[in-house]
Amino acid sequence: MSSARPAGHPLVDTHHPLVVTLPARPTREEVARLCADLAAAPPGDVRCEVDPRADGLAAVDALARLALEARRRGHRLTFDGAGPDLTALLRLTGLDEVL
Repeated sequence: MSSARPAGHPLVDTHHPLVVTLPARPTREEVARLCADLAAAPPGDVRCEVDPRADGLAAVDALARLALEARRRGHRLTFDGAGPDLTALLRLTGLDEVL
């Protein structure tokens, strides 16, 4: 008895994460669209590219909403590109574990 080999090369990862982009000044509509994208995607890896100019409470709110939606949908969410101002603000608000 034998089993079939899995398709593809065994050493090549063919999985590509969903990539979403958080703009410097996210609006409620943009955040709602990003959350809808997360809701529509099957559970998996998601990378959020944060505009390095993003800062302020709108960006903090957007990141918190994205993290919550990702957790609800079973995604593994990572953030890349947050600038020092946003990182400091997230630390101040206690949300720095989001990054």
